[in-house]
Amino acid sequence: MEKKTVVVGMSGGVDSSVAAYLLKEQGYRVIGVTMQIWQEEDACTLEHEGGCCGLSAVEDARRVAQMLDIPYYVMNFRKEFQKNVIDYFVREYQNGRTPNPCIACNRYVKWESLLQRSLEIGADYIATGHYARICQLENGRYAIRNSVTARKDQTYALYNLTQEQLSRTLMPVGAYEKDEVRNIAKKAGLLVADKADSMEICFVPDGDYASYIERETGQKSQEGNFVDTRGNILGKHKGIIHYTVGQRKGLNLALGYPVFVIKIKPETNEVVVGRLEESMTNTVYMNQVNFMSEPEFASGKIYRGKIRYNHKGAPCTVKKLEDDLYQCTFLEDQRAVTPGQALVLYDDELVAGGGVII
Repeated sequence: MEKKTVVVGMSGGVDSSVAAYLLKEQGYRVIGVTMQIWQEEDACTLEHEGGCCGLSAVEDARRVAQMLDIPYYVMNFRKEFQKNVIDYFVREYQNGRTPNPCIACNRYVKWESLLQRSLEIGADYIATGHYARICQLENGRYAIRNSVTARKDQTYALYNLTQEQLSRTLMPVGAYEKDEVRNIAKKAGLLVADKADSMEICFVPDGDYASYIERETGQKSQEGNFVDTRGNILGKHKGIIHYTVGQRKGLNLALGYPVFVIKIKPETNEVVVGRLEESMTNTVYMNQVNFMSEPEFASGKIYRGKIRYNHKGAPCTVKKLEDDLYQCTFLEDQRAVTPGQALVLYDDELVAGGGVII
């Protein structure tokens, strides 16, 4: 049987390096690719910022590819990353929403663009170092399944992949715990075995989103009013891009009791704050829905819904209101449901589908 060819997206980290190693061991013809997505031309900035797209990532990935004796390329995806990730990130914050750039990057850059280019060069699959598993179900559909390690599970950020993309994707590290992955790297002699995970958003390594958005747009964020749920003015805010729903720290409001951001109103440049109980709800609406294990959500069925990456998930039901508009009702109130984030629904270990919270 002819060996299948797989392009592995290599970030220079231990997970994608081990993915490449495992696939080579399994008999695939492996090609390593690092996606060049950074916008800066300044080498010092790139080296300092690192993350999954700095120059050090390229050097580490190149060295791993040499050790594994596989071809290695750097592919330029700057334009796609600017349009689908950075521009979207900036626009969402300006509209008072909290984006998830990793989900956008996965769907439109890592998969759509990388997969397309990989197929053009004759590959059968692409592969990544994500902690998730892909399976084909009895109904013929492809789905993402939780990784064996709950601590590192990355299925939430992958809910938006299409059936075609899933059918062409391999995720070999989803079957391992993180410690096992590091041990595999050590035994294989991979120099990145002890490299720390990158946690921050790669293009905002210092975590200061507001300053990044001001630099990107060339516009200073306008001050406005903090108001309570009845519209009473409580103080001044620094500009809506500094805040996200659920935020408690950094509000600098001395009210004698803790308050949370409940809503952001770009049309009036107001940030609505309230007590903890005012930040709770059991009803969530979503659109831009992608179905995965099922072609449509089942009425009355209990799913486990996750409203953010580090949310444990909670039981809920889903109802279709109209085309691409769904109402999700949780059995118990949830805190800080945030417009712009994803609501991902699980059926046991499988991702049933998900959408964007509105």
